[in-house]
Amino acid sequence: MNLKTVLPFSFLALSGFFASAQNLNTKIDQKAKSLESKVVEWRRDFHQNPELGNREFKTAEKIAAHLKQLGIEVQTGVAHTGIVGLLKGGKPGPVVALRADMDALPVTERVDVPFKSNVKAEYNGQATGVMHACGHDTHVAILMGVAEVLASVKSDLKGTVKFIFQPAEEGAPEGEEGGAKLMVKEGVLENPKVDAIFGLHINSQTEVNTIAYKPGATMAAVDFFSIDVKGKQTHGAYPWSGVDPIVTSSQIVTGLQTIVSRNLDITKAPAVVTVGAIHGGIRQNIIPEEVKMIGTIRTFDEEMHSHVHKRITEISTNIAESAGATANVKIDVLYPVTFNDVPLTEKMVGTLQSVAGKENVILTSAKTGAEDFSYFQQKVPGFFFFLGGMPKGKNPLEAAPHHTPDFYIDESGLVLGVRSLSRLATDYMEGRK
Repeated sequence: MNLKTVLPFSFLALSGFFASAQNLNTKIDQKAKSLESKVVEWRRDFHQNPELGNREFKTAEKIAAHLKQLGIEVQTGVAHTGIVGLLKGGKPGPVVALRADMDALPVTERVDVPFKSNVKAEYNGQATGVMHACGHDTHVAILMGVAEVLASVKSDLKGTVKFIFQPAEEGAPEGEEGGAKLMVKEGVLENPKVDAIFGLHINSQTEVNTIAYKPGATMAAVDFFSIDVKGKQTHGAYPWSGVDPIVTSSQIVTGLQTIVSRNLDITKAPAVVTVGAIHGGIRQNIIPEEVKMIGTIRTFDEEMHSHVHKRITEISTNIAESAGATANVKIDVLYPVTFNDVPLTEKMVGTLQSVAGKENVILTSAKTGAEDFSYFQQKVPGFFFFLGGMPKGKNPLEAAPHHTPDFYIDESGLVLGVRSLSRLATDYMEGRK
């Protein structure tokens, strides 16, 4: 019996579609697995040779050389040191962007690994160690692996993939522009116009070979603030003859803690106000003239965001005035909320479940950390998720958090990152109407 004369054409076509998609998925998974040792090697090289934001020169050279070797069209010098690769598939379809950030942090590494960073640099006028203490080395290595995977199935791709290797996610050096905001400004989402963008972040406190995600507001908007408190310098033995900016500043720090605890409805959305550094004085018996403090704000709601700004200024200036001092408040708005497009997220979660196993894909809560991936999401639908990097069985409360000298990643989960981003790109293309 000839089944073609019995089965409806639509059924045959659908069967062919699923067979083709399954074949492509198998190719991707096999290629990704074959690249695992290479991805780990790349990651270790980047980890041992970290570079700060807008200074990722060697990192960019290695990325560009790899993409060119794969036959991918390469643009260099985007937003200072960024690299953009363009892979045109064998069939027409949408443009999918995949992003990895490249920069390291001014942190001196304590982890005893053979590829430990011993790099030194100057940051904000201070000598410091440099370390990939947020896992951007893994992001770059993963996306380089994804580029090799997708280049190997180029003829099967129904669309175009834009690989975005971004500098300065942690912030540009003082006085410079940088990061995702500058990349968007320079047109990275245009020519060709991007239809959707995907990105991941390794997480040292999420178990390896698991994936966490959240639809909607996923990571906080972030602002930085500085407060300069000016008093009147005097001898430490005669405090009544001056105005003490240290005591005044300590009262301001305490006052700022009441913003979240007493001025915001935190059942609506979380918020954070943190003073991260305070500097003033040079000698035990001198009350200085001035104290400077800096900190960060994290919010998820625009109304709360505005109210926090207002209260920081009110509390600081009024406390200073009551002490006979003055306070100058400056607030810099940095990144908006990292917001996962809800329809896109719902559409693509099935891909992650297929790759990692449904039991290994976890719905998570909002994170008060921040990501400038949010600038891409303001322009096109985007989906950003978290890849587990904590050794299996370890207590998340005991795992070193990001931005610390003891930050550690289990590399056995990197291949899952390669498979996930590769499949998100191809599944999005396959599902495009």
